Amino acid sequence: MNAKANNTIDKAQELCERLYLAAKESKTRKFHALYDKVYRMDMLENGLRRVSENKGDAGIDGESIGEVMEKKEAVLNEIQRCLVNNEYRPRSVRRVYIPKPDGKERPLGIPTVRDRIVQASTKLVVEPIFETDFLECSYGFRPKKCAHDALEEIRRSTNAGYTFVLDADIEGYFDSINHERLMEYVSQRISDRRILKLIRKWLECGVVDEGVYHDTDMGTPQGGVISPLLANIYLHEFDKYWMQQMAVKGQLIRYADDFVILFRTKEEAERGLQLVKTKLGELGLKLNERKTRTVEITKGKEGFDFLGFHHRMVVSKKYRDYFTQKWPSAKAMSSIRGTIKEILSKRSLLFRSQEEIVGMINPILRGWMNYFKHGNSAKKFAQIDGYVHERLALWWSKKHRKSGRRWTREFTRAVVRRCGVQILAGNIRYWSRTSRA
Repeated sequence: MNAKANNTIDKAQELCERLYLAAKESKTRKFHALYDKVYRMDMLENGLRRVSENKGDAGIDGESIGEVMEKKEAVLNEIQRCLVNNEYRPRSVRRVYIPKPDGKERPLGIPTVRDRIVQASTKLVVEPIFETDFLECSYGFRPKKCAHDALEEIRRSTNAGYTFVLDADIEGYFDSINHERLMEYVSQRISDRRILKLIRKWLECGVVDEGVYHDTDMGTPQGGVISPLLANIYLHEFDKYWMQQMAVKGQLIRYADDFVILFRTKEEAERGLQLVKTKLGELGLKLNERKTRTVEITKGKEGFDFLGFHHRMVVSKKYRDYFTQKWPSAKAMSSIRGTIKEILSKRSLLFRSQEEIVGMINPILRGWMNYFKHGNSAKKFAQIDGYVHERLALWWSKKHRKSGRRWTREFTRAVVRRCGVQILAGNIRYWSRTSRA
C-alpha cells in the first residue's frame, strides 16, 4: 500500500475517531453536519477500498468492481459531483438467491458498485456514532467484535450455570424491518436531513427480481453495505429492553438477527420467551415458532446449534464434571462436504492437473478450518480430512480410468500430504481476543 493510500486511511480513521468520541461524550447529542463528510474524497476512496476487498457481483447496471477500479478516479469524481449537487439517486437492487444447506434459498439484494461505495462511505461516518450506544450483548457486524467473542460468552455463561437456553429465530427479519420505525431510531442520533434522506432512498429504491421491479415498503436488503448497521440499530431497541427489564435474569447473546438467551431455570426461560415475543411484536417482528425452542443442556441432556457450532455439555474425565464444548454442527459438516463433492464430481475437472485441483479446494478448506479451529473440533476435522481424501481418490481414479477409490494402495494419505492438500487435523486453537491477529 502506497503512502497516499495510507494517508487517506489515516485521515478517514481520524474522522471516525472524532465522531466516536463526540458521541461517547454525550449520549443525547444529535449530529446535524455529516453529509459533507460522506462525499469527502478520502471517505469515498476508503469506501471503494472496502467494496473492492469484499468483492461481490455487479448490480443491475452490470458494472463490475474490476471495471470501476480501472477508472476509479473518474468514478469517484462523478459520485462526489452527484452528492455535492444533490443529484445522487441509487439504482434498484438486483435480487439473487443463495442456496441454503436445508435446500431452501436465501434472498440477497446486490446494489450497484457505485451505490455500495456511497453506502460504505456513509457507514464510515455514521457507524462510530451508533457504536457508542450499542450494548455488549451485540456481536454481529461490529468493529472489534466477532462471532468467536459471542461463542466464548456462551461457553463462560453455560459453565457458570446458565444451562437453559432459549434458541430463538426471528422470522424473515431483514424483510420485516419497518422503515418508519427504523428512521425514527436513526434520527435519535442523526438530525442531518440529507443523511436521513440518503438512508431512506436506499430503503425505498426497490428490487429487480428476474427482470421484474418490486417496490420495497418494508425491510432492508441483505447484501447492502449499510444493511447490517441498520439491522443492528433496529434490534438495539430489543437489546435495551432486555438489559433493562427486571422480570427475569437471562444472558442475551445476539449476532445480527440470530440470538440466544441463557437462563438458570426452566421457569425463567419460559417467562423470558413470553417477554421476547411481546417486545418483538412491538417492533413488528415475530419468532419463527418452528425454529425457536428452549433447550436444557444440564449434564449434556441436549445441545443446540448457534453460529455454525453445536454446543453441548460434556463430562471431563480429569475433573469428573460437565463443561460446555463446541464443534462444527451437522449443517456445517454437510455444507463443507457438499461443497467439496460438488467441485470434485465435475467431469470437466478430470482434465485438470492435480496441482490445479488442490489449488481449487485449499482456499475453501482453509477458510472453513480457520473459523472452526476455535473449538473442540478435532474429531470433526479428522472426518473432513478423511472425506477430502476419499473424494480426491475418486477423482484421481476416474482421471486415470481406474475402478474404485484406491485410497489405501495408490492414492494414500501420504500422497494427499505430498500434493499439498490443506490438512485440518492438528490446527485447533483456543480462542482469545488476541487470536484475531
